Amino acid sequence: MTDVHRTVDAVWKLESAKIVAGLTRLVHDVGLAEELAQDALVSALEQWPESGVPDNPGAWLTAVAKRRAVDHIRRARRLEPGAEHHAGPEREPEQDDVLRLMFVSCHPVLPTEARVALTLRLIGGLTSAEIARAFLTGEQRITRRVADAKRALAEARVPFELPEGPELAGRLASVLEVIYLIFNEGYSATSGDDLTRPALCLEALRLGRLLAELAPHEAEVHGLVALMEIQASREAARTGPSGEPVQLHEQNRGRWDRLLIHRGFAAMLRARQAGGTPGPYVLQAAIAVCHAQAAGAEETDWARIASLYEALSLLLPTPVVRLNRAVAVGMAYGPRAGLDLVEALTGDPALRDYHLLPGVRGDLLAKLGRHEEARLEFERAAALTANAAERDFLRRRAREITLPEAAGPTLGGAVRDFLAREDLDAGTLRSYGQTLRRLCLALGERTPLASPTPEQVARVFETAWGGVAARTWNRHRSAVRSFCAWASLDDLSARLDRRAESGPPVETIDQVRLAELWERADLSLRELTLWRLLHESAAGVRAVLSLNVEDLDLEDRRARAGDVWVGWRSGTARLLPRLVGGRTRGPLFLADRRPGPSRRPAPGDLCPETGRGRLSYERAEYLFKRATGHTLRQLRPR
Repeated sequence: MTDVHRTVDAVWKLESAKIVAGLTRLVHDVGLAEELAQDALVSALEQWPESGVPDNPGAWLTAVAKRRAVDHIRRARRLEPGAEHHAGPEREPEQDDVLRLMFVSCHPVLPTEARVALTLRLIGGLTSAEIARAFLTGEQRITRRVADAKRALAEARVPFELPEGPELAGRLASVLEVIYLIFNEGYSATSGDDLTRPALCLEALRLGRLLAELAPHEAEVHGLVALMEIQASREAARTGPSGEPVQLHEQNRGRWDRLLIHRGFAAMLRARQAGGTPGPYVLQAAIAVCHAQAAGAEETDWARIASLYEALSLLLPTPVVRLNRAVAVGMAYGPRAGLDLVEALTGDPALRDYHLLPGVRGDLLAKLGRHEEARLEFERAAALTANAAERDFLRRRAREITLPEAAGPTLGGAVRDFLAREDLDAGTLRSYGQTLRRLCLALGERTPLASPTPEQVARVFETAWGGVAARTWNRHRSAVRSFCAWASLDDLSARLDRRAESGPPVETIDQVRLAELWERADLSLRELTLWRLLHESAAGVRAVLSLNVEDLDLEDRRARAGDVWVGWRSGTARLLPRLVGGRTRGPLFLADRRPGPSRRPAPGDLCPETGRGRLSYERAEYLFKRATGHTLRQLRPR
């Protein structure tokens, strides 16, 4: 990258929000405003290497973008005399334009992921590639999110204006949530090899400081800035030489950034001067101030922090806040008091896959001398996290608890042996695996096989599947019963009642519409064969998708699917030879493309001749719904 290109990149990150915001005020369309601003950016990349960087590059970009906007408005007026585009009176961009843009990009009409991506794009000036790298996802996915978000804003006719009254508070909460989500992803990365992503923390801090300048009388804005400043101050002390996490009470506070701490204290002072009842971010900032004011871990006022968390839980009664309160209570009043609060959270579905729940529980159990239970909890936490640095840290904590090796088989080992049986077909294997892997995550893979109780299994079921349909509940229950019978265990499903599978009959597709469906020329051979076979056989969708080429008896028009036979009539019989196309082995219905290296299916679900995997139920259902508006179950004959 040349020096000019670096300058353009830096200017764009500083000025893009103001440029896009000013253009949005003119053209009343966020997507169009960004396109016009990007046109100005392209002009800079073309002209500045030859003409040199202007004395005021931001003003240059603004002027070029504004000329493009005016040209667009004039063109729209000529083509559509009644169009609503208008340039409005000539004036300098208002200071509130960026604030308006921030409220638009964080509008509640958008899903959270779209708000984050659009805010980083419009306000942060980041490219789709930069956002994708920050969140460890694909650039195309980010591009699609941004495009969908801009389209949704246009369709919802979201006005480019600041909300007023009660709506302002609600919309401001959305803006603050997005900024804090960006900061949290940088502070504790949910996945990847590194514990943190500092670039995201810096971007969130920049957005927070900008918002504080634009909304100087909002206490919660200053509270969020104070919270982020103080948390960011610990960055250098949060990891060890190898990138491993260092817990707060073990950090070298001499490495905390005093400038950021002072900035956090100043932001907290501004929040207090703004007045009003402390909100969630002001309370969290007050907790961060308590940590920052303590000279060492021993001097931390944990009783004060526990009381602040109690106040926070009244405003924000989320499971994560309650878990943090349990940690503070455990530090202030002893591990037994903290553990009592944690135990009340173990059945909360929201924390089912949250690795910090078993991590906190393991820490409290270790302090109480219950080392065997603590080790299992640390192992469970390691299995739940997608962040490599945290996983290694938790596994090390588990290894540091030296205990004699458990005699006899473990739950995880028994589950692996059970799922390795050759007498299970692919569909059953997937179903059993889903159930039993969830048990291992919830109870711990290294738990002795004889330890789990029906009460523990019942709690896992209520947490994981309490709200599912009766059929799904019964399927998971049957998996546990089969596993117990195989492992010669007492029935761990004894506390799980079988649910009645009642419901309205499925409305089938009438013959006229079916005849129209079979005649459609736009259908692929795979879809037409699958749908015809489902209709003529009246078999279950999963049974038909589990068929293999070697299972087909084309002459007798039937095939073996597990323990049942699937038969068909002449319509399917005409299509099947064309679909098989000379293949002799592997799944009958194949996926659209070969699987990636990280998503290799089981050998039984992979075609050895084409390298493609078995068509999934979810994909098959999606294709039928998109083509007909119906579900595959509605293909059954009347």
